[in-house]
Amino acid sequence: MSQPTPVLSGFAFTESPRWRDGRLWFSDFYQDQVFSAAEDGSDLRVEAAVPRQPSGLGWLPDGRLLIVSMRDARILRREPDGELTVHADLGDRMSGHANDMVVDADGRAWIGSFGFDLMGGAPLAPAALYRVDPDGRVTEAATDLWFPNGMAITPERVLLVTETFGNRVTAFDIGADGQLENRRVWAEFGAVPTEREFAGVVPQLVVSGDGACLDAEGALWIADATGARLLRVTEGGTVTDEIRPGTNVYACALGGAQGTTLFACAAPDFFEEARRPVREATILALPVTVPGL
Repeated sequence: MSQPTPVLSGFAFTESPRWRDGRLWFSDFYQDQVFSAAEDGSDLRVEAAVPRQPSGLGWLPDGRLLIVSMRDARILRREPDGELTVHADLGDRMSGHANDMVVDADGRAWIGSFGFDLMGGAPLAPAALYRVDPDGRVTEAATDLWFPNGMAITPERVLLVTETFGNRVTAFDIGADGQLENRRVWAEFGAVPTEREFAGVVPQLVVSGDGACLDAEGALWIADATGARLLRVTEGGTVTDEIRPGTNVYACALGGAQGTTLFACAAPDFFEEARRPVREATILALPVTVPGL
């Protein structure tokens, strides 16, 4: 398999890549902006400025963009004229920052949370997953997840959630009313860590799944945030492919004209104090065999 090549560089911390309308969309945590670019990295555009730190991206059925605003735990909606408005406010529910998001075909958004003050050095704590309906109503959808992060929805309406500090991917069936049912472990890489301080947790992580994306065969590409690798995983936890790009990677997306380009968000680390003042983050591209959905 070919080695990744950088298609975009000069960012603080790239995250939440998405392929949409023939373009790669992504957030830069510490430049507080959402960008899009052509497949080869050209025609870079600023799509939105999010002063409270953007993260997960998704789209309503009518094409309006949803953006997670991490620090105030809000979901912002970009109107056709480009104006940002508050779609939902989760600030009185979440512990820690709001994080990644996936939006289903009905316009329901699923948002994860940190569960604790990661940057402040607080001990790990379990977190909840929230559902935001198209009208902005917020519901706690699941609890006791260890840093729910990257998510994907299969054609069979199964929600897959990577638990960064849980050594696993958890699955839920999405009911017709949006309720999550039949919770189960989709892939397990190791035991849930017993340590609660970050420095002690990292050695207990086999795979710290961060951003993720599905391919057309139902396999999940996962960015291993502490393992500096991209893994293609099938249900049950079998790793079919492993890519070590030589740098830490935190999220990935399948896209490109044929759907067979794996884009990965890369940076030396994720710590705000180190990343915000510099522009060392990149987006890498790698050809793969199986296209995205």
